[in-house]
Amino acid sequence: MPSLDLAAPLRDALAAADFHYDAVAELLGAEAHQALSRNETTPARRRTDGDGSPLATLVRLFLLQDAVERDQAEVALPGLVDRLASAGMLAQSVAEVAARLDCRPYATAEGEDLWVVSDLTPGLDGAPTQVTGDYVLGISQASSSLAQLTLRHDVGSALDLGTGCGVQALHLAAHADRVVATDVNARALTIARFNAALNEVEDKIEVVDGSFFEPVAGQRFDLIATNPPFVISPATGERLVYRDSGLPGDRVVEHIVRTAPTHLNDGGWCQVLANWVIDRDQPWDERLAAWLPEDCDAFVVQREVLDPASYVELWLKDSGHHPATGSGTAADYLRRYDTWLSWLEEQGVGGIGFGWINLHRSGRSDRHAELLEWPYEVEQPIASAIGGWADQVAASAVVTPGSHLRVREDVVQETQGPVGAEDPATIVLRQQRGFRQARQADTVTAALVGACDGDLSVGQILDAVAHLLERDAAALREVYLPEVEDLVREGFLV
Repeated sequence: MPSLDLAAPLRDALAAADFHYDAVAELLGAEAHQALSRNETTPARRRTDGDGSPLATLVRLFLLQDAVERDQAEVALPGLVDRLASAGMLAQSVAEVAARLDCRPYATAEGEDLWVVSDLTPGLDGAPTQVTGDYVLGISQASSSLAQLTLRHDVGSALDLGTGCGVQALHLAAHADRVVATDVNARALTIARFNAALNEVEDKIEVVDGSFFEPVAGQRFDLIATNPPFVISPATGERLVYRDSGLPGDRVVEHIVRTAPTHLNDGGWCQVLANWVIDRDQPWDERLAAWLPEDCDAFVVQREVLDPASYVELWLKDSGHHPATGSGTAADYLRRYDTWLSWLEEQGVGGIGFGWINLHRSGRSDRHAELLEWPYEVEQPIASAIGGWADQVAASAVVTPGSHLRVREDVVQETQGPVGAEDPATIVLRQQRGFRQARQADTVTAALVGACDGDLSVGQILDAVAHLLERDAAALREVYLPEVEDLVREGFLV
């Protein structure tokens, strides 16, 4: 494993070669870059064939996992080949050098360039996947999703629970004064410390050994971000630390949700990317609502649902146990499949949900919890919409007839109806940003929203609409003021 004294010279070499995300994307071109994101290397190899530049050499070495000529490696990593080989990051022969760890450029949504070291990406070009129990996962779809979910306001302290290679801690270091990163995988802890030094934030990130909240007992944070080992399995047999918690079912997620509030400062957030069980005999939101703490607002979003068979297939392929993707036999695969599926059936699992759990210690006396099933496309990063949800909940609680509201700038009105009809049959208000929610409106709601430009109060607008429609003003207020609260809470009015 690379030692910390290699971080500075490696950083200098990577920077000198312009081994950054945008430069790699430009070198490869859109087609090859997209193919590489699908673990296909051939287009990128064709683009870099014959290119002896240090950038092309590093792409072939780390991203394509190709052996490169030793003299080219020496140019790209001057004075480092022998040292990196001794540290276990490279393997070398007389003529060639190959990567034993992955090192790749990473660009955050905030425009920061980073480098992330991890174990080699498995399954390139359909090669057999071999993942050991202490495998350290690099940048993945799940880590990117959590990064897009996590709020990016400035905070004093942040916790990356289950840090892995440390990518979330690197994100947090950009807007937190102090970051604690925890894990139980010794290899992950070493790599996370190296990544902190490689990106010059080792003075901000404290990497500590321990399970879940044990290493931070008694400590509180302004922000907790976690992509825990949430795979729902029987917790038997071999364990892949990066995805298996050792606890059966979704108990690891339940434990985090129930425990996190005791580690949050006032105003603090805990944001969890997770799987959860959907019982055959109980709605998913009813089951998760029982986990939610009484001292935090909660916003839970179910983004996807998989049936048990699809779920087992997904994770057996991930670990290389499918004969087509790994080294296992068909008999071994079928045995594992049957064992896992039988266990899910015995537990009464009807499906597995995937999504986001956001807890906010808002200090409100009237806790608000919302559980939303939303499998539709959203704006990314979604973090600002999560923060906006908290503001909307707070604002909706103080709406009165005297409130002055305006339509959020991205809201549009859509109408449908027969050609030539005097009035539309359907009116829909639709957001263009954030969750891009839509809400059907009647004539009164549409007129109300259309008049909300901040000048007149809600009460004045409703009275005017009542007059135009020849309705009783007091009755109209009684019916539509609660809807105004909903429109504020959902972000249509601000």
